[in-house]
Amino acid sequence: MSTPFRELEAASLAAMTTDERARFDTALEEEETRLRVAEMVYQARSDAGLTQAVLAERVGTKQSVISAIENGSQMPTIPTLRRIARAVDRQLTIELAAAS
Repeated sequence: MSTPFRELEAASLAAMTTDERARFDTALEEEETRLRVAEMVYQARSDAGLTQAVLAERVGTKQSVISAIENGSQMPTIPTLRRIARAVDRQLTIELAAAS
């Protein structure tokens, strides 16, 4: 017999201390942000009709760096994001919005 993932997840979260849960929530938020950035870079590159290699050349980096950004294993710096935006004829906009 197997236990559904969501049940295991709920039990694991419930067993965490307040400090453990806070660290978990922070890590989860950082991972979600990294994946949102990855998707934005991938979508911008795809919309521009560029390969990773061509984008990397325009940005002044290696194809492996673009790949790492797009798969979420590397978070680009703001200057790198600015170069990526320029390379795909977009503008980088950063916003600090009110918390909900």
